[in-house]
Amino acid sequence: MDQPAAIDAFSALAHDTRLQIFRLLVQRGPKGTPAMEIGRLLDIKPSTLSGHLATLKRAGLVNAQRQHREIQYAPRFDAVNGLVRFLLEDCCGGDEDACAGVGLP
Repeated sequence: MDQPAAIDAFSALAHDTRLQIFRLLVQRGPKGTPAMEIGRLLDIKPSTLSGHLATLKRAGLVNAQRQHREIQYAPRFDAVNGLVRFLLEDCCGGDEDACAGVGLP
């Protein structure tokens, strides 16, 4: 992941509601969750939810797939792993012993 993409991802997550949405999606796993259910579970109005989901999608943190009449949203675990790798890329100057327990993906 490059720095501009990391900044986009952090910006998307730097909002209370979007962070709640993303954490819910991570909790529910790769199958995803319908938008209406996300709104119901987090008590978010559809118009507000739509904007937040669009921001998360633009940042590459979620996938959206239409299933019948609804859109299913799922976390992009590869993007999250890329973000963590970006943060820890030069951990401890490459000293693996010093970085023990960091848990690089």
